[in-house]
Amino acid sequence: MPEAKLSLRGVTKSFGKQAILRCIDLDVAEGEMICLIGASGSGKSTLLRCINQLEPVDDGNVWLDELDISAPGLDLAPIRRRIGIVFQSFNLFPHMTAMDNVLLAPRRVLNEEVQGLRLRAEEEFVRFGLALHKDKYPDQLSGGQQQRVAVIRALVMRPEIMLFDEITSALDPELVGEVLDVLRELRAEGMTMILATHEMGFARELADRVCFIDGGMIVEQGPPEELFNKPQVARTQEFLRTVLRN
Repeated sequence: MPEAKLSLRGVTKSFGKQAILRCIDLDVAEGEMICLIGASGSGKSTLLRCINQLEPVDDGNVWLDELDISAPGLDLAPIRRRIGIVFQSFNLFPHMTAMDNVLLAPRRVLNEEVQGLRLRAEEEFVRFGLALHKDKYPDQLSGGQQQRVAVIRALVMRPEIMLFDEITSALDPELVGEVLDVLRELRAEGMTMILATHEMGFARELADRVCFIDGGMIVEQGPPEELFNKPQVARTQEFLRTVLRN
């Protein structure tokens, strides 16, 4: 087993006869930020869901430290506390305030007093500039604010790894920056993160490593300055020409 915070070996996933992931190998060091880039439908989101075990893998293994979290029959509740995930859709309950949305899962899952959870959540609201919005309902918040609430909801669980699935794609362009600022702060704090993203400038700026995924395979990976400036594989070159031109 590789020595890494997270390791994938031969991860394969199909839906029906359609192969979505094809023998994915990936190591993620503690504190590393990895950006997954590629066209829509290339397998980025499915890869994140397999890491979090929201989708069981068909073949291969997913290791978290020394534990094979893809093993059949494993209790996944403790795993999902250690690996947080934030989706492009905010998934906030409209009838609950931002604070109540954040506290719902921790109250049910973590053996902590409500007062302690609330204090920790309030600290996160302050940190991400939402102290004045914690008692508002989702429809009273902008898209960027709702996405930051979704990030806070994941962080209150104190995860060891954070997964982000195109979390800016549902936002108006002027709101993208405030969500990327959240990721910059988590990056500075040393959070281990894997992001599926279309934000090439952000990937170039902050990623430790960029993985280009095409057809369910990691076609090429490397430091952003290498992958963006000197891609070695023709398919990577073609993809980057298209996205960087637009």
